[in-house]
Amino acid sequence: MKKNNKKEEVVNKDFKYYVKEIVPYILVIVLVLLVKRFIVSPVNVVGSSMYDTLHDGDIMILNETSYYFKDIKRFDIVVVKAPGELIIKRVIGLPGEKIKYEKGKLYINGKYVKENFSHDGTDDFAEVKIGKNEYFVMGDNRDNSLDSRYFGPFNKKNIRGKTSITLFPFSRFGIKK
Repeated sequence: MKKNNKKEEVVNKDFKYYVKEIVPYILVIVLVLLVKRFIVSPVNVVGSSMYDTLHDGDIMILNETSYYFKDIKRFDIVVVKAPGELIIKRVIGLPGEKIKYEKGKLYINGKYVKENFSHDGTDDFAEVKIGKNEYFVMGDNRDNSLDSRYFGPFNKKNIRGKTSITLFPFSRFGIKK
């Protein structure tokens, strides 16, 4: 009987040892996966619709919790769930607003609003009324962007988060506005 107890003790010691060694690694992996899924994740810029602010192939950080604590602001760069894909665009119009471009200038609720970022000219379009919980987004490269002019305004639930930090290539590292 004593031999069985010694074997059980050895097995229990081995088990405890492996649990002590393995559990921290499992916890780290689970934590990393949770952070990547619900807090921040890398996002790859595809195409030239945000040129010259963002370039094709830039790798950025998407903050998926940014709008849990604060409102979406005009001119934020966001990742939006469009039909069949994720796109990176800039917020132009907010819920309840009426926006239009006339002579290449942005008008919101009839008042001119200066855009504080670099973009090519914008073709004029008639006034668009943005609904409750909707946002009008556009690419900075207006001639080469499928955005709200094509898809219509996006519901807030389709905005995955804010992105403003470019990680790669290192020559473009930093905050983009």
